[in-house]
Amino acid sequence: MQFIDDAEFQVAIDLDGGGKITSIKWREMEFTVPFRGNILSNGWYPMAPWAGRIRDGLITSGAGVEHQLPTNIDPPNAIHGFGITSSWQEIGPGRSLLHLPKPYMGATVEQTIEVLDDAIRWSLEYDDNGCDIPVWLGMHPWFARDLERGGAAEIEFSAAKMLKRGSDGLPTGELISPTPEPWDDAFTEVRGTPSVIWEDVARIDIESDAPWWVVYNEDPDGVCIEPQTAPPDAANLGISGENYIEALFVFSQG
Repeated sequence: MQFIDDAEFQVAIDLDGGGKITSIKWREMEFTVPFRGNILSNGWYPMAPWAGRIRDGLITSGAGVEHQLPTNIDPPNAIHGFGITSSWQEIGPGRSLLHLPKPYMGATVEQTIEVLDDAIRWSLEYDDNGCDIPVWLGMHPWFARDLERGGAAEIEFSAAKMLKRGSDGLPTGELISPTPEPWDDAFTEVRGTPSVIWEDVARIDIESDAPWWVVYNEDPDGVCIEPQTAPPDAANLGISGENYIEALFVFSQG
C-alpha cells in the first residue's frame, strides 16, 4: 500500500491490488466506492495498456500478428487492461511501475498520483520498449453516489458527439449526437469541464485534454467519468491512442 496524508487529503493506493486508489478522503468525506465483490466496480483505477472492452479479446500488432488477451473478467471480451489485475512496483512517493505481461512483454506503464493544495493530479505513461501492439490509456474513477451528508452525486457533462453502441454494448464506430441519460457511453469533442457535484457539500472538476471520455451513471452506488486516450475497442475501430494521459481532479465546496 501507498499512503498520501495531506492537510485535507488522505489517499490510499493498493499497489498489489491493481495500483488502485482504494480511498480518497477530502475534508473527512470518502469519495470512492468501496469494494463490492468485483474488482471492476470500486475505487479509482488505471486502465492500461488498453481502456474499456476489446471485442473477443483479439488485438493485432503492427506486424499483423493477432494476439489473444484474457477474457476471464468480462467474457467474451477483454476489459480495462492488465493494470487492474497486476501488482505494481513502488518507485517513489505516489509513483509506481507496471511491467506488462505477454503479449506486451517488455513494455511498462508508470503511474503518478500527486496531491496538490486542492486537487489530485493523476498520470499514466506507457513505454513500449519495442512492443508494436496498439495501446490506449484511461482512468476509471468510481465517485461515491452518496457522501455522509448533502445531496446525491450529479454530473455536469456535455459533448458534441458520442459513439453509437451495438446490441452487445460495444461501440460500432458510428459517431452520433449524444442521447439522453443515463449513459454507459464513449464521447468526444467534450464541451466545458466535466464535473461531479454533491449539492451543498462538494464538487470535483476533472481537467484533462483527453480526446475521449466514457461516462457511466447507471449504478446506484457510484458514477464514473473516465478520461481516455481512445475509446473502448479502439484498435478494432481504427482509432489510435496516445501513450500518456494526465488529469487533474479539483475539489471544492459544492
